[in-house]
Amino acid sequence: MQNTRLNNLFDAIATRLGQWFLNPWRRLSLLIISFLLGFFLANVASTTAGQRAELDIVVAAFLVMLTEITSRIFYHRSFLDRRSLLIDSLNLLKVGFMYGLFLEAFKLGS
Repeated sequence: MQNTRLNNLFDAIATRLGQWFLNPWRRLSLLIISFLLGFFLANVASTTAGQRAELDIVVAAFLVMLTEITSRIFYHRSFLDRRSLLIDSLNLLKVGFMYGLFLEAFKLGS
């Protein structure tokens, strides 16, 4: 890639964001936001799929596939050696999503 000013700007921004998220409190806050976003997405997915009632099986299969792919990425041996913020936030997004779906199932069951 050429060493242009735009490329240097993007590299500087990425470096500063990486250093900014090295702080443990900022990392923890980003992980909590990721968990809550997963919880919100589960509530949205369950209400929209339940209201339309057209593609319930397809949506459920797609969501199971996404959670299994996320688990495969997170629990793969090479990723356990280097725990990046992106992989951790993706895993907590999945955990929040599954938690939200379980809560929706308990609400429907009662």
